[in-house]
Amino acid sequence: MNDTPRRGPIARFFVGIWDAMNFTRRLILNLLFFALLLLFLIVLGAGPRTKPLLDRTTLVIAPEGTLVEQYSSDPATRALGKAFGEKGGEVQQRDLLRALDAAGDDKRIERVVLRLGKLQGGGMASLREVADAIARLKASGKQVVAFAEMMDQKQYLLAAQANEVYLDPMGGMLLEGLGRYRSYYREGLQDKLGVDVHLFKVGEYKSAAEPYVLDAASPESKEADLFWMNDVWQRYLTDIAKARKLDAAQLAQGIEQLPAQLSAVQGDLAQHALRAKLVDGLKTREQVDDLLIERGIADHDADGGFRQASLDEYLLQLNGALTAVDTRPQVAVVVAEGEISGGEQPPGTIGGESTAALLREARDDDKVKALVLRVDSPGGEVFASEQIRREIVALKKAGKPVVVSMGDLAASGGYWISMDADKIYADASTITGSIGIFGLIPTIPRALDKIGVHSDGVGTTRFAGAFDITRPLQPEVGQVIQSVIDKGYRDFTGKVAQARNKPVEQVDAIARGRVWSGAQAKERGLVDALGNLHDAITDVAARAKLGKEDAYQVRYIEKAATPFERFFTGFASSRLGGAWLQQSDFARGLLAKAMPQVAADLRFLESAVTPTAGVPVKSLAYCFCEL
Repeated sequence: MNDTPRRGPIARFFVGIWDAMNFTRRLILNLLFFALLLLFLIVLGAGPRTKPLLDRTTLVIAPEGTLVEQYSSDPATRALGKAFGEKGGEVQQRDLLRALDAAGDDKRIERVVLRLGKLQGGGMASLREVADAIARLKASGKQVVAFAEMMDQKQYLLAAQANEVYLDPMGGMLLEGLGRYRSYYREGLQDKLGVDVHLFKVGEYKSAAEPYVLDAASPESKEADLFWMNDVWQRYLTDIAKARKLDAAQLAQGIEQLPAQLSAVQGDLAQHALRAKLVDGLKTREQVDDLLIERGIADHDADGGFRQASLDEYLLQLNGALTAVDTRPQVAVVVAEGEISGGEQPPGTIGGESTAALLREARDDDKVKALVLRVDSPGGEVFASEQIRREIVALKKAGKPVVVSMGDLAASGGYWISMDADKIYADASTITGSIGIFGLIPTIPRALDKIGVHSDGVGTTRFAGAFDITRPLQPEVGQVIQSVIDKGYRDFTGKVAQARNKPVEQVDAIARGRVWSGAQAKERGLVDALGNLHDAITDVAARAKLGKEDAYQVRYIEKAATPFERFFTGFASSRLGGAWLQQSDFARGLLAKAMPQVAADLRFLESAVTPTAGVPVKSLAYCFCEL
């Protein structure tokens, strides 16, 4: 019989290490498996829970962040931010409108409190739409109370709709008017750095690229801007005067007399607002809370001491009331918000391919009978805009009516994607038009000279390498580029003429890159009617013969969340998941690396100079016309 050879001490040492490593590996894998299983069970058993909404509840709407048409971050990122207690971010306008409209009919909601001091952004059109919703809420008989420590004039447009407006005694609020001032870089780029920016455009009012070639705004730019801005401002004053039962002319006069009026109250901005009847009283946050306790139901466990529900809590209530299956025909809404760029783009920007894909999804879905394109865009790349326009035409050919609802801004490329709709709605204070084309090419040989770098070489023709930015731009090359831009403008005005059933000459007269307010655009036939998103939905449903409002459903078509995003959103929204994320440093570090990163915004100049295959210059239909 053979004896098994015994290992020596060195062999036993390494074998022991190997066994220990195997054991450790299996232990770690098992622990990870059970950890993931635990997380999965937590999500299943502890999803978002809503506490019951009691009678005589005060709805507290205190949005924090930028007012947007569509979130620009994925659901998992938003859930993670909430779990970590992050404030700010974005507030979806549709959520705000839904809560305000639902509260008017909700017998459990006794009153609504508006705390608007941390709501940022939003143009006049979207703010007017929210203001109208607040006015409807007040007209329903619900008491609306607004309070802020500080308010700007945009926030005040919403607050003014309330029954009562209170300002902190140490706070402030001023009406100052509308202004738009930009930085101009010609001297810095050309004289200091040696970068020559060559601008090719059609339209004397097309001012988007002026900052790169001028030291100050052109007379045409100032003329056009002041024309539409005065229209928007006068409408703002009229809206405030109507809500507060004041005289618009006196409001305007008060701004002109601001130095004297502030001196009369020794620089006290809160007293100035009170004297001007812009607010009903000066109260601290605690004093307003005491008022709400007195009028409502005391709740010592709630913030402020009165029975209340936050905006997020109320939205969860509304979401929970939705039926699981809805077989009604659909009106689809596709949001086109942000700059228009080529290819696939994340929400918050418009991609020639990604937005077109959403429209194609609506065309191919038999449940979708009609579509509203909600546009809030300054424009961007011409080809990407054309990709989206073609999908609008295809939807109409498929027998599905299309109506455009313009938000704050639908200018240049934003108008390009809108013009072929069956009907275009805009708010009177929407910014639109800017029908024009331009292209930019910077050349840097003088900048390179400053550091002793020079470009040289050979080409088989005089145009080989002619568009290289390290070389001077020759006149004949500029002629080629201008021809491309001229063709782009002819395409733009020609398509507008065809879509709007107007002669090209008539379109050219109101184009030339000029910007209009929504009301001015309607007078010139660029917009069909003044109205909001709800008006557009009602209109397109009637075109599709869908019947009354309760006979169809409205569905937003957006990029679907990934399985991981849905899983993580549910986990982070649960109470157990949120608590674990807040207190686990390990989870913070792990998830910060695992979470998808929000792509950096595509900067305008970078987009403009990025080469495109087959064309000497990227044609741009863009408008720097936001307020």
